[in-house]
Amino acid sequence: MLPCVRWLRLILLSLSSVFWSRADNCPSSCLCPDPHTVDCSGRGLTRLPEEIPLDVRRLLLADNWIPRIPSDFLVLYSDLVYLDLRNNTLSQIEPGTLSTSSRLVFLDLGSNNLTEIPKGTFGESRSLIKLRLGNNPYLSMVSEDAFSGLTSLRELELERNALSTLKVGALSQLPSLRVVRLEGNPWVCNCNFANLFTWLMENSHKLPNVTKCFTEGHSCVHCISTSVLRHTEDTENGEQHVELRRLK
Repeated sequence: MLPCVRWLRLILLSLSSVFWSRADNCPSSCLCPDPHTVDCSGRGLTRLPEEIPLDVRRLLLADNWIPRIPSDFLVLYSDLVYLDLRNNTLSQIEPGTLSTSSRLVFLDLGSNNLTEIPKGTFGESRSLIKLRLGNNPYLSMVSEDAFSGLTSLRELELERNALSTLKVGALSQLPSLRVVRLEGNPWVCNCNFANLFTWLMENSHKLPNVTKCFTEGHSCVHCISTSVLRHTEDTENGEQHVELRRLK
């Protein structure tokens, strides 16, 4: 047998063993298109699959019926950078689930049954850049310290939840924040909302889309209270004011 043919056979055998190893490590109900991606989307799962490779980096679990995430989950999968859990049945996230050693960059918890985001939910996941929490119809409370320690967070989605109020501190402690979505919530436009409105106006260069919603009367913000907010600007001093009026 020619030397080149022998080398070719060795290469083919090596490749086949690699692909066999990948398939063997992949959970039975999932797909693994590459060595670091596990796709279990839309598989009707009622819990996290077993035998997920410990070196997984992208884990796709959308469109299932998963009700909870174990608090030590990211400790086991410390290389995970992308986690998609949208459209499941999650009702809560245990505090500390995102440990301080987490490398997670993208987290999607949208379209679940979350009711609140308490302090410590995300630990201090300093690598997190994008966090999706929208379309949780029962999400009515976000702690002022819910996002404490997320120093790299750039995009925060809180749209179409059940939020009637949001403390300014929840947003003001995010130094890297560039985009926040708040539309579709049943806001109560009282004095607490006036504080949020003021913060949004002062940060219009960071949150242009949200500011546009408030200043141009778009339908993305719906107030259910009997109070209205009016934004005024002192052109001489460059100051902005928010006036709260009670409807008659």
